[in-house]
Amino acid sequence: MAGLTLRNVSKRYDEHEVMSDINLDIQDGEFVVFVGPSGCGKSTLMRMIAGLEEISGGDLKIDGARVNDVPPAKRGIAMVFQSYALYPHMSLYDNMAFGLKLAGTKKPEIDAAVRNAAKILHIDHLLERKPKQLSGGQRQRVAIGRAITRKPKVFLFDEPLSNLDAALRVKMRLEFARLHDELETTMIYVTHDQVEAMTLADKIVVLSAGKIEQVGTPNELYHAPANRFVAGFIGSPKMNLLEGAVDSVGAAGVVVRYPSGETQHAAVEAGNARPGDKVTIGVRPEHLHVSASGDGVGARVMAVESLGDAAYLYAESRVAPDGVIARIPPLEHHAHGDDLYLTVSPEHCHLFDAGGTAFKRVGSQALAA
Repeated sequence: MAGLTLRNVSKRYDEHEVMSDINLDIQDGEFVVFVGPSGCGKSTLMRMIAGLEEISGGDLKIDGARVNDVPPAKRGIAMVFQSYALYPHMSLYDNMAFGLKLAGTKKPEIDAAVRNAAKILHIDHLLERKPKQLSGGQRQRVAIGRAITRKPKVFLFDEPLSNLDAALRVKMRLEFARLHDELETTMIYVTHDQVEAMTLADKIVVLSAGKIEQVGTPNELYHAPANRFVAGFIGSPKMNLLEGAVDSVGAAGVVVRYPSGETQHAAVEAGNARPGDKVTIGVRPEHLHVSASGDGVGARVMAVESLGDAAYLYAESRVAPDGVIARIPPLEHHAHGDDLYLTVSPEHCHLFDAGGTAFKRVGSQALAA
């Protein structure tokens, strides 16, 4: 096992810088997930760690040793790609043993390593089969098993579940969690799927446009996003973002006035906020409450999405050009076109300044939501 340190790491193609000022500490044995939209640089960052992309600037250390110029095979890492990349003419056993054979490992050691990896992954009864005889999930396990046999210091997974159907993705997420608990090895996992990130990670690294936006636990990112980008990216359905301006500030927080005239109190530390400053209020769907009275923000129902154990109400409102989403009880009925009001408690309001930086929420509200 090993920890990783990245200091001021950057990546350039000619004069075009695609990643800049990457500073990150990954502890020994952590499960870290890189997440972000397409093109944010998460796969590029992983490939730099693997040695498949040259680092243009800064330092990468694995287990305390600088490895910028160390070839991939000598970095003590093993990478599992989105594509299984199995040899179709070889049995599972031979696929998993191939790398060890190339390294000149003795047969008894190869056999022990392959059978141990197969047992961990519950595919020890399939070792004589060819890849075409396996399901997608089984093929992915073979690819993981091939990595396990190398006994790497660090595992790298580049969107390993993206080729699987929804049900199998859920099952394999559980397998990854179990695998990490059993191996206790440092794992870095790249995905665009925030559900995978939230359910698997000890620590999540959110990237956007080649920069790290925030690093934290799933709870920290969900309940205390550092900026508007993270707030809008983490969470499904996404956070409601409502534009307004500071109306007044005080010891109890900030009062925001929407362009439509309604006001909302946000329990945040005012900092340097001044009346008239442009701000954005953020509210999770589960914190919006429907009211038939005149309190709150006026809205009109566009649709209701029922999921059995919960339902989501989609509405249009003067304070939100893109609409708002509220989680409601599953049996609560609202028809298309119904007029209603949406309210939120001050302690459940996030607030972001004109540059997108979050105001600090009052007391312990950030993680008590």
